[in-house]
Amino acid sequence: MATLIPARPGLPGRGTRGSSLGAPVALRRRVKDRAATALIGLSFAVALVPLTWLLWTVVGRGIGTVLNWSWWSDSQRNITFRTEGGGAYHAIVGTLEQVAICGIISVPMAVFVAIYLVEYGTGRLARLTSFMLDILTGIPSIVAALFVYAVFVTTLGGQRQGLLVSFALVMLMVPVIVRTSEEMLRLVPNELREAAYALGVPKWRTILRIVLPSSMSGIITGVMLGSAAVAGETAPLLVLVGYAPDTNYNPFDGFQGTLPGLMYSQVPQLGNVRFHFAADRMWGAALTLILLVMLLNLLGRAAGRFTRVGR
Repeated sequence: MATLIPARPGLPGRGTRGSSLGAPVALRRRVKDRAATALIGLSFAVALVPLTWLLWTVVGRGIGTVLNWSWWSDSQRNITFRTEGGGAYHAIVGTLEQVAICGIISVPMAVFVAIYLVEYGTGRLARLTSFMLDILTGIPSIVAALFVYAVFVTTLGGQRQGLLVSFALVMLMVPVIVRTSEEMLRLVPNELREAAYALGVPKWRTILRIVLPSSMSGIITGVMLGSAAVAGETAPLLVLVGYAPDTNYNPFDGFQGTLPGLMYSQVPQLGNVRFHFAADRMWGAALTLILLVMLLNLLGRAAGRFTRVGR
């Protein structure tokens, strides 16, 4: 005959109060889980509404302009708000040149700072560097533009040009890349570093051959995200360089057209219902900028995929 084992006091089991309390507790947990899941889904849907609305509006109003081949091959030279036509070639050239110069300056600086903070920074200098990065992260773009203007134009007597815009964008792009690269470097397992040290590999060579390749995909993604973030900045353009309707390939001399500048130049004529060409060009420039940002993100993902360790 089987022996009945009495349930331990205080634990749920047969013949105890735990059996009667287990079902309500489990029910409350399921209700809370379902409520949290529904709240997260609702928050995502609410956040998605303005994004979808924005894309729908920009694409719907700018697709006709963008699909015209002259939009990609012509500039706005000799084009007024009364004239139909013209393109954004000059603005695309200016935006790409300024972002490229900004990236050439920002990327090496930011990656080196991230390596220092992760691999070497343990003292007061590292804390000061991290604190200054936090400050730069919150600086408005207009403040960076005014600082560059005060240094290079007011103090040194220089002229407004596209290069100064790149200098202002550097101050906005460096913190983004540093923080992204820093997180990617910290994700590299310490076992890889220790294995290299055990084999007698110097620290600088370990960073160069093991740590950086292991985190390269994340670093490249951060670089592309930083480039996409600064590509649409308007305040440095208004302060540091004037808008030019013709193509200027030289960012070191004269005014230069950009996509945000092209949009801003069409704003004064938006209320004139007789000439809708200004609105068409504005929405076309907005859609072109969105496509450029999307292209940078896709390039970042592709570069990250093909730079993983083992390829």
